Amino acid sequence: MAIVEIDNVSQTFGSGDSAVQALKPTSLSVEAGELVALLGPSGSGKSTLLLAISLIQPPTTGRITIAGELLYDNGPTGVDVRGFRRRRVGFIFQQHNLIPFLNARENVMLVPQLNGAGRRDATRRAQELLDDLEIGHRATALPAVMSGGEQQRVAIGRALSNDPVLILADEPTAALDTARGMKVMAMLRSIARERRSAVIAVTHDQRMIQDFDTVYHLDDGRLAQVERSAQGGTAA
Repeated sequence: MAIVEIDNVSQTFGSGDSAVQALKPTSLSVEAGELVALLGPSGSGKSTLLLAISLIQPPTTGRITIAGELLYDNGPTGVDVRGFRRRRVGFIFQQHNLIPFLNARENVMLVPQLNGAGRRDATRRAQELLDDLEIGHRATALPAVMSGGEQQRVAIGRALSNDPVLILADEPTAALDTARGMKVMAMLRSIARERRSAVIAVTHDQRMIQDFDTVYHLDDGRLAQVERSAQGGTAA
């Protein structure tokens, strides 16, 4: 079953002679339980594709279907996209975007509470996620007194707090050491396999490429699948 289906999605910024097509017409399907990596140089369209899939930055053209729901068909389809994202999609961004006046546990609790969970259930879920990410002892710490790696783990916990059907990640392991990065990848894989979620991640972290099922390369807005070598690496 495909969780994500995009068809001829493109993104153009500007108009007329100054128009720039940051993402060429792109089609992609991601199955339940599949982990997909997006590789490519800076400015190649990786983050643009993530933002288009999530409709945070709606594309110029194309169709986007997530979990069987047609969200975009060369324009809005009338679906409450914000509500859909809040209930069904988890985000891990390069900038942690933690709320500075909420502690680690409260940052993770926020999404379940917005989705109607009671405070007790949201607290329990948040603490479980922080413990799994080896940051449970920092549950009452504010973002300002946490390291970059600690903030990243809180952001990952928040992304997982609504049991998403789709996880979109922009460099999820970049701020982590190898051991913790591998643990995060193991958690994402476990969620994908056990809950039949799909994971799409932008990464430059060559340490983690072997953990993905499918690897794509973006260059100048064009998407191409990367062949995997017998040793589990990538080949041009």
